[in-house]
Amino acid sequence: MLVHPTPLDGSALVELRTLEDERGFFARAFCRSEFLAAGLEPAIEQCNISYNHRRGTLRGFHFQAEPDSEAKTIRCTRGAIHDVIVDLRRGSPTYLHHFGATLSAENRLALHVPRNFAHAYLTLTDDTEVLYHVSAAYAPGAEHGLRWDDPVLGVDWPEPVAVLSAKDAAWPLLPASTADRL
Repeated sequence: MLVHPTPLDGSALVELRTLEDERGFFARAFCRSEFLAAGLEPAIEQCNISYNHRRGTLRGFHFQAEPDSEAKTIRCTRGAIHDVIVDLRRGSPTYLHHFGATLSAENRLALHVPRNFAHAYLTLTDDTEVLYHVSAAYAPGAEHGLRWDDPVLGVDWPEPVAVLSAKDAAWPLLPASTADRL
């Protein structure tokens, strides 16, 4: 594995280092000791799969509040997504800043999302599947979200949103005064 830090401390793009021959390739997608050496949280409590029928499906921004916060490692195993994370750590120099990357079955990149970050993605193809390795069990009472189109965040999505759940459409906007902290 090759771990590439992003501009948001604690997050990283994880690239496979493949061993190839005439059969194809083999690669380590997760290694506890390599995650620890890179300063990433290696705990895996749950593995989840999300399947999306249509291009333009947006899921998020989701996060679990303390004490049930969770780190995630996201990999697109079919199709392609534009994955975006937002730093929610008050006092962080990148508080409310975001980072986005394209994850696809073709590029095989994964994005490690630290605790206290919000996460969302937009599907770039039909029939997209996403695998999540999560450090904490889902806690319904701790689930929160941000609006995908919040002007304070200013995320520039690469394509129009065509499918959005009622829950994701209803997350509240951040107060406009929050923008002064950026």
